[in-house]
Amino acid sequence: MRPRHSDVILTRMMSLHPKLIDLTLDRVWRLLAALDHPERALPPVIHVAGTNGKGSTVAMLRAGLEAAGGTVHAYTSPHLVRFHERIRLSGQLISEARLTEVLDECERANAGTPITYFEITTVAALLAFARNPADWCLLEVGLGGRLDATNVVDRPALTVITPISFDHQQFLGETLAEIAGEKAGILKPGVPCVVAPQPAEAMAVIAARARAVGAPLIRADRDWTIAPAPGGGLTFGDSGGTLALPRPRLPGAHQIDNAGTAIAALRKLGLPDTACAAALSGAEWPARMQLLTQGPLVDAAPGIELWLDGGHNAAAGQALAAHLATLPERPSWMILGMLATKDAAAFLAPFPGRVDGVRAVTIPDEDAAAPAADLAATARTAGLPAEPAASPAAALAEIAAQEPGARVLICGSLYLAGRILRENG
Repeated sequence: MRPRHSDVILTRMMSLHPKLIDLTLDRVWRLLAALDHPERALPPVIHVAGTNGKGSTVAMLRAGLEAAGGTVHAYTSPHLVRFHERIRLSGQLISEARLTEVLDECERANAGTPITYFEITTVAALLAFARNPADWCLLEVGLGGRLDATNVVDRPALTVITPISFDHQQFLGETLAEIAGEKAGILKPGVPCVVAPQPAEAMAVIAARARAVGAPLIRADRDWTIAPAPGGGLTFGDSGGTLALPRPRLPGAHQIDNAGTAIAALRKLGLPDTACAAALSGAEWPARMQLLTQGPLVDAAPGIELWLDGGHNAAAGQALAAHLATLPERPSWMILGMLATKDAAAFLAPFPGRVDGVRAVTIPDEDAAAPAADLAATARTAGLPAEPAASPAAALAEIAAQEPGARVLICGSLYLAGRILRENG
């Protein structure tokens, strides 16, 4: 298939900076100035940072805002199958023509000077958002917050911080306090911030930063609560009263806190109860405990219950293991692929007793992929029977031959998840 024009431009953009990640805002400010500051012409912005749950929370916010009749721009990362997934204009994935237009313009304005791939593509998203009318603009932080390329809006309508845990320590710091300090960098004077449940160490840093800049906090367990209700729904409570809600469409007990965070934000924005309910029932977010029910991989392993998740840190491992424990009893296996920069041992720690075996794979076409043999060795050290496999398809075939009726969770990386979605059509 002939490459799209946008793919050609994006490939060129990968070579503009020697590092994949180099946290600073100087290059972003330079390019924004060259483009006449599109970040100043956005609809009201909701800026979302955190370690886990950012994407799910953004999906719920978008569903709620749209249910209330609003049009919504959204910027998320990374993409799973194609880059266009990162940019939604008024609810729709950006078209190839529009994406090519803004990428071309950013490339010309940048004039070959050093800038990272994420920085220049974030500016392209902001340029597209500024030129297309909408009622709201959702910006998901890529990494950290304080020096993230999305942190260029002087006064968003609202900020949100989802649960903070260990990830990207080489960039954000080795302690929860250091990581929280980077995430809290999105707080702005006078701008309310909805805060999800946090470890005490992280919450202390967020609260201190909020006091320093004068940002009102809307904190979980102090200003709002959410909990399972009799009959299968949820009960949300805040200063505006109690709200009965459906369970989130996105599976997993961890989505309850994400739901509460989204509802607290929507309530702060003044949305009606119907929109809050629709936020939970209407949200879609691929590769977050996604049950695959059709496609070549599913067809190749009849009788296998196949799940896909892109979680890759300790908190994600805990959430996935907890969700597996709620499912009907069935032999359970894992197909694991991770980047070498991730802590595989911490991710795997909750799974002994929850999965019967692991097939480890090297993520295809990823330079930073952890070798399958190394992942299998880490899994065995964690107490899980594990062997390397040549590919995800080969791993699935091996499991299907050994346990024809097994539940299989493919997990460990969004890059692996994207590969699976491409292979499965």
